[in-house]
Amino acid sequence: MVMYSSLTHAVAYLSLCMLAFGVSVMGRPATFLEDFRVTWSDYHIKQIDGGRAIQLVLDQNSGCGFASKSQYLFGRVSMKIKLIPGDSAGTVTAFYMNSNTDSVRDELDFEFLGNRTGQPYTVQTNIYAHGKGDREQRINLWFDPSADFHTYTILWNHHHIVFYVDEVPIRDYKNNEAKGIPFPKFQPMGVYSTLWEADDWATRGGLEKIDWSKAPFYAYYKDFDIEGCPVPGPSTCASNPRNWWEGTTYQALNALEARKYRWVRINHMIYDYCTDKSRYPVTPPECFAGI
Repeated sequence: MVMYSSLTHAVAYLSLCMLAFGVSVMGRPATFLEDFRVTWSDYHIKQIDGGRAIQLVLDQNSGCGFASKSQYLFGRVSMKIKLIPGDSAGTVTAFYMNSNTDSVRDELDFEFLGNRTGQPYTVQTNIYAHGKGDREQRINLWFDPSADFHTYTILWNHHHIVFYVDEVPIRDYKNNEAKGIPFPKFQPMGVYSTLWEADDWATRGGLEKIDWSKAPFYAYYKDFDIEGCPVPGPSTCASNPRNWWEGTTYQALNALEARKYRWVRINHMIYDYCTDKSRYPVTPPECFAGI
């Protein structure tokens, strides 16, 4: 059964049309366990509201994690997350896609880096394409992400990969294969999330350690939304131009999105690998091509 998220009627109609053409498009599950499975420490993941939301727990014994039951090739995934409140230094809450391949990995990362009480949360994004990663960018969020749920989205099509916070694009990685720059398009990826301790690097480069007296730490998730081509599935799905996420509207940022994107990068970006000469004396080629 395919269930649809709270998109506009127009997008829902397009999705129905795609089904008529034999395209498999997965939609929001009714409950967590419909599309996801616990991968790590099931006693640290609690279902809430009949499985429509979950609580992840980190304590001195363990963190935890979950993953989608299927992999997907192109589409859009999003979750509403409420992050750890208060003193969250040394914790990482991650939401990402991964090809689950060792040597030639593709991966699209949201990593939420905890901080001391009163300091802003930092979100780090990273992209692995054909086994090459180390493309970190960091922004400080302009709101308190522990006070309420916010929507975090990855849009992945043949033209670009966009990371959104609510409806604000914070990263736009364009397909520049024509310039010899790798772009993930061959390997399906699963959807993953973890809550774990990483105080050797997460907060101020590891200077701020986790305060276990504040444990347990809680993060909350709801509205799990996956719309894409499941693998295994119809072999023509990923290349079908009728998929809504491949439409003209989604091939580049629109004017409003572009303004929001510039605003984030001017006012809230605190690290960009493209300008880190200590790591990259020679600027990576995709930085010239536009990311």
